[in-house]
Amino acid sequence: MAQRHLSRTIALQTLTEWDFNKSILKSDLDTEKIAQRYLTEYAPQNFEGETFTKTLIKNISENLEKIDAYIKKYAPQWPISQITLIDRNILRIGIFELIFFKETPPKVAINEAIEIAKTFGGETSSKFVNGVLGAIYEDVKNIKPPQI
Repeated sequence: MAQRHLSRTIALQTLTEWDFNKSILKSDLDTEKIAQRYLTEYAPQNFEGETFTKTLIKNISENLEKIDAYIKKYAPQWPISQITLIDRNILRIGIFELIFFKETPPKVAINEAIEIAKTFGGETSSKFVNGVLGAIYEDVKNIKPPQI
């Protein structure tokens, strides 16, 4: 498994656990501790993607409102609370990389999100993620990204 793909997978697991605890159990756990547990459990010893993993998690959790605003705008028929935890956090990772983290080429960000949705999401997750991220990309591809 490629380093960045594994980073995104660990970020998804971390953000999903954090999101579950925050929205369902009404407790706010430390994302760094959750991430470290997943990194220890799933990443190989020579894993070079730890910094990227932590960058994703930190920036997404700290800028949730800005990122979720894109979900609200581009999936208006789906209130965020009704999107599954997995799909919601795949979208958050994809939106972060697509809009705010210009090191990842847009098509790579979209493709990675789709592939992760195929692996971890439901039957229609990849189509949903593709539709939302594709619409965002079409609207913002020529606009300077906002600062976070």
